[in-house]
Amino acid sequence: MRLPLAFIVAAALYAQAPPPDLLVSPDIHPDRTVTFRIRAPKASEVGLYGAWMPVGKLEPMTKDAEGIWSITTAPLEPNVYLYWFNVDGMTIADPINPRIKRRTRTSASLIDIPGTPPAPWEPREVPHGSVGIHWHESKLLQESTRQVWVYTPPGYEKSSTSYPVLYLLHGTGDVAASWTEAGNTNFILDNLIAEKKAVPMIVVMPYGHTVPHGWPNQKAAYDSGANTGLFQDYMLKEVMPWAEANLRIAPGRKNHAIAGLSMGGGQAIRVGFSNLDLFSAVGVFSSTGGQDFATRFHILLADPKGTNTKLNILWIGVGDKDPVVTGNRMDAFIGELKKDQIHYTFRLIEGGAHTWAVWRVCLTEFAPLLFHIR
Repeated sequence: MRLPLAFIVAAALYAQAPPPDLLVSPDIHPDRTVTFRIRAPKASEVGLYGAWMPVGKLEPMTKDAEGIWSITTAPLEPNVYLYWFNVDGMTIADPINPRIKRRTRTSASLIDIPGTPPAPWEPREVPHGSVGIHWHESKLLQESTRQVWVYTPPGYEKSSTSYPVLYLLHGTGDVAASWTEAGNTNFILDNLIAEKKAVPMIVVMPYGHTVPHGWPNQKAAYDSGANTGLFQDYMLKEVMPWAEANLRIAPGRKNHAIAGLSMGGGQAIRVGFSNLDLFSAVGVFSSTGGQDFATRFHILLADPKGTNTKLNILWIGVGDKDPVVTGNRMDAFIGELKKDQIHYTFRLIEGGAHTWAVWRVCLTEFAPLLFHIR
């Protein structure tokens, strides 16, 4: 029998390929300690950074006779953690871990520490919704092609029902995939819906960088609010019209919510507070109203009765060890809301930093509050 040429070529290429690395990393132990390993025989110094560690601190790894560097952590709490290696000054993701956290500049690896019983963001044997990756052309943003990730609840494809929608926004350096790949939004919603703790809903997750991330003047653009202002136009003029044209979204502000983390939290405030005729709920995770909050929204703050009537839910969550927004910034934001008698719920998450471990908790607690006023 004569073998096809394509088969012969593929076999030859496979034979020339280097053998797979049989290292295990990360290696999760029954006591929730974790061993990380990387093969780097020519390296002179290798360190590990993980999101459970103080920001900016590298833990040195130990090299064995085969050139394998390793380190074992203390027990980690069940949740998701970002980590990477530093090899002779070069930051890299774990080369043998397929769980990659994609970012706009550099990538890192993810590790999920399972809990007993399973945490709300872990996959369970429940009906699952779907996650779709959609593309659209943005005329507003220089004719760019942009991603929108969309979660639809179990049964969406087989029904004609219209559903409420949560617009869920990521943080600086993240991508449209982040709330799914790192946040486990789909599993959180699947589990909450199965337990009848949350209303079945659509979740729309757009790409939040309207100013190119990494350009030379990016910091000035972010400090001035240019990215957030342009994002508001993008949301109102392109993302929401696209979503309503392509998804079965129930009409009316009572069926629309917006939330985000860090940069996305600031965007959620800007878009939500500026358009209370479109949104009934705003979620702010590890973010604040910004320095111009009191002046930008002075009309809303001067009319607390009217604002509280429209804004059914204002939910604010942050880790108590968050180095970005805890302290004076958050105190000023909460103080302004108190002074102007704006109703809100504040959740301080013990032991939490500026990480996905916090933002999963935020979504798990925020989503059940939505869309009960019909």
